[in-house]
Amino acid sequence: MNLKLHKPLCIFDLETTGTNIGKDRIVEICILKVNPDASRESKTWRVNPEMSIPKESSEIHGIYDEDVKDAPTFRDIASKIMEMITGTDLGGFNSNRFDVPLLAEELLRVGMDFDLSKFRLVDAQTIFHKKEPRNLGAAYQFYCGKTLENAHSAEADVMATFEVLDAQVGKYDDIPNEIAPLSEFTFHNKNADLAGFIGYNEKMEEVFNFGKYKGQGVKAVFQKDLGYFGWLQNADFPLYTKKVFTKIQLSSRF
Repeated sequence: MNLKLHKPLCIFDLETTGTNIGKDRIVEICILKVNPDASRESKTWRVNPEMSIPKESSEIHGIYDEDVKDAPTFRDIASKIMEMITGTDLGGFNSNRFDVPLLAEELLRVGMDFDLSKFRLVDAQTIFHKKEPRNLGAAYQFYCGKTLENAHSAEADVMATFEVLDAQVGKYDDIPNEIAPLSEFTFHNKNADLAGFIGYNEKMEEVFNFGKYKGQGVKAVFQKDLGYFGWLQNADFPLYTKKVFTKIQLSSRF
C-alpha cells in the first residue's frame, strides 16, 4: 500500500435520489474502512429514502423504489455509520463537494452531530483533475489498468476509488502519502462549511461567499444585523451550514 495511514481511512460512496444536498436522500451507501496495517472491512447498505426516487436518478444507478421499499431508513442505520467512521479520516471521489456534505445533512437530520473539524478529507477526484482531468472510469483505467464494471454501483465505485487513490500516491512523487497533507492537496478552496457558503479571508476569519454581504465577515455582520442571522436560519440552506452560522452567531455575542 502506497498510502501511509496513521489512523483508519474510510472511503465511501453514495447513490442518491438526486444532487440537491439539502433536499435529496441516500438510497445506497458503501464504506470501505482501510486500517494503518492495510487490513480492510467493507459494508454496504441499501436505504429507503422515504421519498420517490426520480426516474432520471434510477436510470443512472439502477436503484428503483421497488428495490428499497423494504430497506431500512437512514435513521435505522445512522448509528452504525457513525460507529464505522468515528475516529477515521474520510475519502471518496468528488466527496468534498457532494458525498461528505450530503452525508452530514442526513446525520444532522436524524439528530446525530457531524463535526467537520474531527475529520481529514481526501478527494481522489481532485487529485485526478489536477493531474489527469477525467472521470472515475477513466481514472481507474489510467491508474490501475482496469475497466470499471458496474459503474454507479456504490460498492464498485468505492472499491475503484480506493484503488485509484492508492495508485495516485504511488505514481506521483510530489503527492504526499499521509492523510493530513493529502487532505490539504485535495481542497480547491478552504471553506468553513461543507457547501461553500462560508469562506475564509486572509486572517482566517469566516466570510460570506454569497449575497448582499459577500466578502464581509460573518461575525461582524451578525453583530450589526442580527436579523440576517434569523433569515439565514429560516432560508433553504443545508443544515451543516446553519450549524456553522449558529456557532459564529453565538461567538459574536462576546
